[in-house]
Amino acid sequence: MGLDSPKTQRRLTKFPQAVVDGQSLKRLVKAGLDWLRTNQEIVNALNVFPVPDGDTGTNMVLTMQSALDEISELSQSSFTEIATALSQGALMGARGNSGVILSQLWRGFSRSLQGQAVLDGPGLVKAFAEARDTAYKGGARPVEGTILTVAKDIAKAADASLKSKQDLVEILVSVVKEADESVKRTPDLLPVLKESGVVDAGGKGLFFILEGMLRYINGEPLDTPLVSVQSLSAMSFESAMQEIEEGQDFEVVVDFRPHKELDLEKFYAKLEELGTSIQMAEGENMYRMHIHVPLENRYLPIDYIMELGTITKVAMENLAAQMDEIDKKAKGDSLVLTNTEFGQIAVVTVSPGPGLSRIFASLGVAAIVEGGQTKNPSTKELLAAFEDLPTESIILLPNNKNIILAANQAKKLSAKNVEVVPSLNAPQGFSAMLALNPDSDLEIIVKKMNKSMTLVNSGEITIATRSVEIEGVKVKEGQVIGLLDGKLVCSEKSVERACLKILKKANAKERELITLYYGEDLPETDAKLISNVVQEAYEGQEIELQNGGQPQYQLIISVE
Repeated sequence: MGLDSPKTQRRLTKFPQAVVDGQSLKRLVKAGLDWLRTNQEIVNALNVFPVPDGDTGTNMVLTMQSALDEISELSQSSFTEIATALSQGALMGARGNSGVILSQLWRGFSRSLQGQAVLDGPGLVKAFAEARDTAYKGGARPVEGTILTVAKDIAKAADASLKSKQDLVEILVSVVKEADESVKRTPDLLPVLKESGVVDAGGKGLFFILEGMLRYINGEPLDTPLVSVQSLSAMSFESAMQEIEEGQDFEVVVDFRPHKELDLEKFYAKLEELGTSIQMAEGENMYRMHIHVPLENRYLPIDYIMELGTITKVAMENLAAQMDEIDKKAKGDSLVLTNTEFGQIAVVTVSPGPGLSRIFASLGVAAIVEGGQTKNPSTKELLAAFEDLPTESIILLPNNKNIILAANQAKKLSAKNVEVVPSLNAPQGFSAMLALNPDSDLEIIVKKMNKSMTLVNSGEITIATRSVEIEGVKVKEGQVIGLLDGKLVCSEKSVERACLKILKKANAKERELITLYYGEDLPETDAKLISNVVQEAYEGQEIELQNGGQPQYQLIISVE
């Protein structure tokens, strides 16, 4: 919808004299979050590797929600006061690399406008420029073809539009248009995106935030998602169990074959009348629908789909009961952590599974933050894990590349002497812990941990969520895939074959110890059979089997 449309002209009265005060900023931020949340699964699906942990959309939503929570109760009209609080909320709630970069964009945006009661067109241009500069200096090595590139391009577009336009909304129109085009160009700048057939997820998320603000101004709906149907194997409901909104009593999943081609927009619209957390996936000649509904609506999605096609399978779960069970299990699985004394070094680690957490506890960590591939902890959660520990010397082990930026952000925010040892996975974290001497010098231990991590190779095995070819490895959706040190190395028919291929690639015959950490999706009996096969193939090596309990990754492999 253009600026000349009647609806646009009516909505522009919300911004008299083309300026935005603090309360208007609050409404725009909420609109950006609402539109991002509506299209969250589209962003999540833009995962380079075909692994079931595409969570960029989720991380950006949670970061934006933290920012909005910080300002939701503020009544000030001053733009500076609201923007400053917004920046603080984003900073503390930042999750994953995309969330941290987003928080840096808000930090620069806020910092450029200190002392201003309102935001006008020239101020918006200045804010976009400072947001870009702050994000590029945020601590990570800038990579073009990412959200950083989109931030740079929209800052340039805003500056160019200022030459002919002074109106804030007209500048925003130019910015949203350029954000869309910039996202489309990301595969030309980052070969792995082009090879995978996707655009950058973080850039797409930023586009949705900005577009949501413009849609609000234009009076367009923010709760109707762009029609998106993912593959069946990419459909994951684990994230839905992390937090259940009020009224989401039951989870309903229906497999069906439609009598005729679905009108997806009409289908979504009807489902939105019944519940929330709607997802659609498509397989061969069939669809799968997922929805959360209140108790009284639990059969309505089934009745509706029966009008459209033939139902082949129905699954219904009581979400509240499941959450109670999860809470009970978590409370009953307490860990004995190391009590650190003043003057000693305390290690805080991120762990993706209960079994892995027990191993970290046995190695002497002082605090454990739950998270990993499928759940990135926020900056605030990382800070909270060590701020009350009775020592000033802290080492953070993120154990995931998508948590390192948040860990570094927590380091900057703390008054303590914090060092981040950039472990990429649990095996590296275990290896680093073997170098710990809590009574030694912090700098010396950090050096030893970094060196110790280089002595281990790490493999991961999961199920491909889509078909793709990356670096010569052809992957079909639903196949078992193996990664070695973060690189896709094989696609196989079984976990056992993928495990053997990873070990061969890691030159395991020349190493001493192979440890297999099996996840919650791999039965112990199957894990033992695989361990026996590995023992036969590597008679000269020591083989260990441990229950890691990690989600979605059947095996994590350590080769030392």
